[in-house]
Amino acid sequence: MRAKSQIAGLPVYQPGKPIEEVKREFNLTEIIKLASNENPFGSSPKAVEAAKDACVNLAIYPDGAGFELRQKIAQFYDVEVGQVILGNGSDEIVQMICRTYLTPGSNTVMAEPTFPMYKINAVIEGADAIEVPLKEGVHDLDAMLQRIDSNTKVVWVCNPNNPSGTYNSAEEVESFLQKVPSDVLVVLDEAYYEYAYAKDYPESLPLLEKYPNLIILRTFSKIYGLAALRIGYGLASKEIIHLTNHVREPFNANRVAQSAAQAALDDQEYVQYCKEKNRQGLEQFYKAFDQMNLFYYPSQGNFILVDTGLPGNDVFQTLLRQGLIVRSGQALGFPTFVRITVGTEEQNEKMIQALRKIVGR
Repeated sequence: MRAKSQIAGLPVYQPGKPIEEVKREFNLTEIIKLASNENPFGSSPKAVEAAKDACVNLAIYPDGAGFELRQKIAQFYDVEVGQVILGNGSDEIVQMICRTYLTPGSNTVMAEPTFPMYKINAVIEGADAIEVPLKEGVHDLDAMLQRIDSNTKVVWVCNPNNPSGTYNSAEEVESFLQKVPSDVLVVLDEAYYEYAYAKDYPESLPLLEKYPNLIILRTFSKIYGLAALRIGYGLASKEIIHLTNHVREPFNANRVAQSAAQAALDDQEYVQYCKEKNRQGLEQFYKAFDQMNLFYYPSQGNFILVDTGLPGNDVFQTLLRQGLIVRSGQALGFPTFVRITVGTEEQNEKMIQALRKIVGR
């Protein structure tokens, strides 16, 4: 069977190890997973109840257009329903964007390292992926501008960036948008938007009116705690949403996810609780890493990238044998780092004590 030639060399996306697999592999009963940037506090109780209620109609297809959830999102952000698109996670919207805009001979510009699905989906479409190294862990927007040419169709800005947790300021993002050609789509991926607390972190929604070549991606997988249901969304001009809808799979947002997401969006008190707990967890890690004299990137997400000074894969495996799951920086472009999701205070402390023993500080 002759698959696309570009598929053969593509890496398969490697998520954080599943809890069940680690239990089996190491014969452990207690596992702490801080690898996939999930919400350690779970979902809003209101979202859980809505999900249960939706299970009554599992035999019936969901609303393919997702009208009620799109309407809820539109009202929440004060945009039109036609400016909202739903995805099976925001990952699927990344795929839809690549399918809509990228062709063989075109190119797309992104940071390196950043979320790998931008490159993977671009290569599948036969486009060239132009990767611009981070500058001190942050998107080098000026350097990215210089790499845009007449064949560039899409530029990706992950803000806050995964895996570094760093961010570009409101001033930097708008300056960048002003200079990007109007026929190049800018994707502002804000999967961790709700966690960001920096005073100069951009409030991007008003930019949609000024820059019709902008699409903003957000998700219910992170702070809303609905990762298992796979539901994300994009916000853009009606023209961009209309075009992208042409490649959207039928019924891509399932009934349970749509119902839970509506209830989760209504519970902003729970969102603020999780944001504050996450901020406290970051400070817990900062204090510990400062004491251990370990370099780390201050984070605007719910994870932290820290340099252990040791091979990331070795640290990952040592922690794994103790029932602590993190992400090795080896595959993320940071060979001596590990990326740790912020957990509960108790989970964070167990991780800190384990790292102290590994690094000997």
